[in-house]
Amino acid sequence: MDIMDIKLGFIGCGNMASAMIKGILSSDLEGLERIIVSARTAATRERAEREFGVPATECNREVVKRSDIIFLAVKPNLYERVLREVAADCNGKIIVSIAPGKDLVFFENVLGEHAKILRTMPNTPAMTGEGMTAICPNRNIHAEELALLEKILSTFGKVERIEENLFDTVVAVSGSSPAYVFLLIEAMADAAVQGGMPRAQAYRFAAQAVLGSAKLALETGLHPAVLKDMVCSPGGTTIEGVAVLESKGLRAAVIEAMRHVREKSCRM
Repeated sequence: MDIMDIKLGFIGCGNMASAMIKGILSSDLEGLERIIVSARTAATRERAEREFGVPATECNREVVKRSDIIFLAVKPNLYERVLREVAADCNGKIIVSIAPGKDLVFFENVLGEHAKILRTMPNTPAMTGEGMTAICPNRNIHAEELALLEKILSTFGKVERIEENLFDTVVAVSGSSPAYVFLLIEAMADAAVQGGMPRAQAYRFAAQAVLGSAKLALETGLHPAVLKDMVCSPGGTTIEGVAVLESKGLRAAVIEAMRHVREKSCRM
């Protein structure tokens, strides 16, 4: 499959699809400018045409007919209805799922055993090119097709192939976790405001601290506990804060939250 000949389609154009389209169009990959989207509302179609300069239609079947790779970017509860609507036009096309809870067997039951399916779980940091996307192809995706898909998905962040039985865990650890981090940033900023800092400045300080800490963990490869200990001087200020967080059950709360997310994903 030659990247110069590839046409991409997006069924749905919400936040996640928009982040992906933005990453693809801003990448240095040539030949990926041919994108078409479908959306139910005129406002969403107009936004896609205005922001991305791509054609937008109300017809899902038109997207499938005009595309080689189709990203199914609608809510999980709409997947089966949309797939049955476009099934007749999917022969030989690659369908990319971005929703939790829908396994490869689900797609093959609707589209047939010869369907080409890539299951993925991206996250919203894709909007800044710093997404984390897990992928798992079904047996009908060829090696060269998978390499191309990885190249496309890497335009908006990191990509890792995982076993399908880990997808519910991925939903918890990277798919939903930006929300946990935003809660932390908001709480840190609120405390800074309480300490007299202007709110806009407080958000900048809190967000940059989180960004820098994540980068430090990734680039050094050091255990998080080692990095934490580097900040905690004996009898210092940081260890006081860490002690409070431990006493309030921060770790237990995060672990419990992720367990609930994982179990919810299993039921979808």
